[in-house]
Amino acid sequence: MGVDLRQVVAGVLTLTMFVMLGNMIKRDHFDSVEGKFPGVRDVEFDSEKFSDQGLVTFSKKSTNGPWIESGQELKPCWKESTLDEVEPKGFVTLSLTNGPEYHVSQIADAVVVARYIGATLVLPDIRGSKPGDERKFEEIYDVDQFVKSLDGVVKVVKGLPDDVSIRDFAVVKVPNRVSDDHIAEQIKPVFKTNSNIRLATFFPSVNMRKTTKISASDSVACLAMFGTLQLQPEVNEVVDSMIERLRTLSRKSNGQFIAVDLRVEILEKKGCHGSSSAGTKSCFSAQEIAIFLRKMGFDKDTTIYLTQPRWDESLDVLKDIFPKTYTKESIMPADKKAKFLESEDSEFEKVIDFYMCSQSDVFVPAISGLFYANVAGKRIASGKTQILVPSDIPGSSASVTSHFSPYISKKNHMAHSCYCK
Repeated sequence: MGVDLRQVVAGVLTLTMFVMLGNMIKRDHFDSVEGKFPGVRDVEFDSEKFSDQGLVTFSKKSTNGPWIESGQELKPCWKESTLDEVEPKGFVTLSLTNGPEYHVSQIADAVVVARYIGATLVLPDIRGSKPGDERKFEEIYDVDQFVKSLDGVVKVVKGLPDDVSIRDFAVVKVPNRVSDDHIAEQIKPVFKTNSNIRLATFFPSVNMRKTTKISASDSVACLAMFGTLQLQPEVNEVVDSMIERLRTLSRKSNGQFIAVDLRVEILEKKGCHGSSSAGTKSCFSAQEIAIFLRKMGFDKDTTIYLTQPRWDESLDVLKDIFPKTYTKESIMPADKKAKFLESEDSEFEKVIDFYMCSQSDVFVPAISGLFYANVAGKRIASGKTQILVPSDIPGSSASVTSHFSPYISKKNHMAHSCYCK
């Protein structure tokens, strides 16, 4: 019995169409769910449209990957606030905890609260994850810049007067991105009764999407979140030297490098690797990141910085594909390791990671959460818009624009409410 060649060709074409349709349905299903990476639903991208709107510009300098030139640094849009001439009564205190991605939000809430209730803000201390692990604010951040940035907004003092005891303060829980209504109803009455309050911020949500609701405190929140915290000179010098080292190692890509937030201890947590029936994932392994970056078009000479504190054998698969993959221990200046890398306190390491990811040419959040969200905010303000959210890509390649963070593609990050061209 003879075989009709036309029937064979038709059958192959039909099968191919079904495979392509299945992949499209799978991708749409993944993107249609909010998932652990905020705002990843119903995302549609058009690279030509992006270019016309001036959101991204593909680099003409490099031919070794899908690098995108940084955009124009944005200007603050928030209105300047002036402090009432009435002397503030009472104090607001807090501790910064859990790393720099939380510090940004904690400071913003504290400034908004202090401004609303007319209190003096006491310079916070910084506490690590271990009991007794405390640092002074000035060990990590620039005190003078902090105080100067809030001049005319809230009064800031470095410590409490001798006649005021912290033991007499009322502890008040504050939801992240606290609203004026919440302050008026839940915080101000406590302050009126006690005169002094200590804030404890909690995070009902870790996303930083902008809202349509306009508040009188929006300008204060924008200033506090994006205009107050700067690294003190020694820490900033370490970050700068590490970035310079990576750029030196990246000659074949014109000094460009990728920062990936990938920490093994989080990847090992239960449920991290698996995908739910809805197709969402909260984080991606080293192997998955390696495959994702290759399918994005980055070649083997691409330089990668990992937030993982020390090298782990599980990262070998990433280094096999991208040999120029580094952690802090291999690029930090030798004379700085004793203080910033080899101490038991990991607070310095967290801060370094946050600012390295904020300043890299490309940022890939292998882990969802507030680190991703607040790094995105700093990058938006500085015009560094190449934030790629990983996924399991069907096929051998995919366009960079189809994996832009929704914070960039949809302009739905809070930072877009605070900055303009």
